[in-house]
Amino acid sequence: MTINKLDTKNLYSQSPGNIVSDMDGEKVMLSVSNGKYYNLGELGGEIWELMKEPITIQELVTTLHSQYNVDQTECKEHVTDFLSQLLEQGLVSIHS
Repeated sequence: MTINKLDTKNLYSQSPGNIVSDMDGEKVMLSVSNGKYYNLGELGGEIWELMKEPITIQELVTTLHSQYNVDQTECKEHVTDFLSQLLEQGLVSIHS
């Protein structure tokens, strides 16, 4: 399943049932439900932490844009792509 377009009005949060550990600044996650390990990387780990509470894509982009020297459009593309991958794996909950 490919999720090409996420609704920017929805809120996204971490799905329960994942164990996350910090390994030298990068987040590594074990999904208890499917038994797979995921390396979220440094930035992915930061996005994951921001999704402890439901948050919109725009709020994620605004927060990351304020912390990193990155083009806002490029940041939104990366955040959307990352969220799509998490959704495909069932690691994110959507709140509309």
